[in-house]
Amino acid sequence: MWNERYAQPGFLFGTEPAQFLVDQQAYLKRGQTALAIADGEGRNSVFLAEKGLKVTAQDASDVAIDKARGLAAARGAQVDYQLADLKQWDWPEAQYDLAVAIFIQFADPDFRDQIFAGLKKTLKPGGVLLLHGYRPEQLAYGTGGPPTAETMYTEALLLDSFADMEVLRLASYDREVDEGKGHSGMSALIDLVARKI
Repeated sequence: MWNERYAQPGFLFGTEPAQFLVDQQAYLKRGQTALAIADGEGRNSVFLAEKGLKVTAQDASDVAIDKARGLAAARGAQVDYQLADLKQWDWPEAQYDLAVAIFIQFADPDFRDQIFAGLKKTLKPGGVLLLHGYRPEQLAYGTGGPPTAETMYTEALLLDSFADMEVLRLASYDREVDEGKGHSGMSALIDLVARKI
């Protein structure tokens, strides 16, 4: 499915980073190691690399990774792209200073729990998670994301899922999003920034 979506001309979610990532630049430190999961066509991993981070990016679509490599080359960014299905991915333990998970809401609740556990595992102690996605209210907007409430986030869900981390930011809000054809229009968003204890 993702290869088919990414095979369309252009970049489905644009080439500029998610506004959330731009807003959280204070957490991006030159020389840090960063992991961007389900990174798609590379807009977020390239931005991280441009900020001086050592970036590994993962996606399950080889079409998306090809586009991401092209974007990175065009912008002079160094990113280690890895083709992998998160269901089979062996999360490296305590390897990254930063883990970035932006609009990864393709996962049903069980798979989501597996991903959340992997994100926690792969962060070093003191490492920071940047998680951004849609709330169930997004279904009424219909401006991006899957058409299922069970894959969306609520503050209660995130507080429960990351109760073993220090929550630095948890915010629910509505904002106009202009991130390619895939995310366009007023959207019901939620941010989590949390530090591994």
